[in-house]
Amino acid sequence: MVRFLHVADVHLGCNKYRQENANRTFDFFTAFDSALQTYAIEAQVDFVLIAGDLFEERLITPGILNQAEYVLDKVRSAGIPVLAIEGNHDNRPYGVKSNWLRYLCEKDYLYLLEPDETGTLHPWDSETAQGGYIDLPCGVRVIGSQWYGASAPRAIERLAEQIQALPPTAGATLLLFHHGLEGQIARYQGALRYTDLLPLRRAGVDYLALGHIHRYYTAENWIFNPGSVEANSIEENQQQNRRGVLLVTLSNGQPQAELKQDYWQRPICRYTLKLSPSDTVTQVESQLRQLVQQHRAEMAEAIVEIRLQGEVGFERRELSVRSLQGELQELSGAFIFRLGFAATPVAYQTYRDTTAEPPPRAQIEEQVFTDLLASVAAYRDRAAPLAKVLMQMKADLLQPHANIPALYEWLANLSLES
Repeated sequence: MVRFLHVADVHLGCNKYRQENANRTFDFFTAFDSALQTYAIEAQVDFVLIAGDLFEERLITPGILNQAEYVLDKVRSAGIPVLAIEGNHDNRPYGVKSNWLRYLCEKDYLYLLEPDETGTLHPWDSETAQGGYIDLPCGVRVIGSQWYGASAPRAIERLAEQIQALPPTAGATLLLFHHGLEGQIARYQGALRYTDLLPLRRAGVDYLALGHIHRYYTAENWIFNPGSVEANSIEENQQQNRRGVLLVTLSNGQPQAELKQDYWQRPICRYTLKLSPSDTVTQVESQLRQLVQQHRAEMAEAIVEIRLQGEVGFERRELSVRSLQGELQELSGAFIFRLGFAATPVAYQTYRDTTAEPPPRAQIEEQVFTDLLASVAAYRDRAAPLAKVLMQMKADLLQPHANIPALYEWLANLSLES
């Protein structure tokens, strides 16, 4: 029986939702370290697979490199080999010979498995620290690949031919491949169809270790994707069992993969505050403070997002989102606090029952004036009496011998502030 850990999309160095005194990059290191400590070192697996995107970017700082070395050195010290491929985030540009994954490989932190420049799979050569596949002492063959992008379907056919031409192996064959399967997430262009991957199964791949899509999924008990180790965005944390790492047991060549999530991850909390046109800015601010007070315990040290939805009778600029966000972050004790304004300002507030008999024209006109005034925060509390003033002005202007100068003087002397 063979056991291994399949991880993907670690994204060391990711710093989304940057805020003062909130070093989000450390979260990705902590999650990676915790996952490998728990499900590789303590679980005493035979090997670890990293299916692309160990790093967030091709160019990384010394601190991010040090994070990778720290974790991988612990795994190496436990005698557990790590086998990796490049993803789209950390692959080397065309024509470039080396990158940070190659550096880690040459320092014996991991095996970077990839075809050569002609696309040929060669056995691992410890002298050159290069190779497209390796036969591990536990009896498993692990094959690497590259980031192929739009050319992935053609690359799969080439890989399948290469795999069939390899010397036979008695154990299971695993392939690392950084690409997504269609139907797993919405609005993802370029995902592979299941039929695109079938040549690999016919070639003898028993376990296709995918990365790239940040959610967990499997297909036909031979395609496996663990999702990202740590949530790269608030949206990735919406549902349970969406991402983590896979602890896999191979018994007679058949994989049994368990999604594991019980390691350190930054908690993420999302809330929605539904607003109505009658809510004033002061009332909205009060509701936000009440919501934070109610959930303060779970918000502490979490990434928190509150979205304002519905319809409001004021413009967005009237709500000081930035200063309010800072106040609520301090009140909640959140690691990162985001306040999203997704509400729609409305010009008219009064609901009219279209099934009833329409009211008189004058009443409709007065209601229109009232609604227009109520849509402006400064006039909302006095919309009804001011509407009557406008109705009086209209009536005076429509008189046959209206005294326009007198009306202007009357309007100038009218205090709209009282």
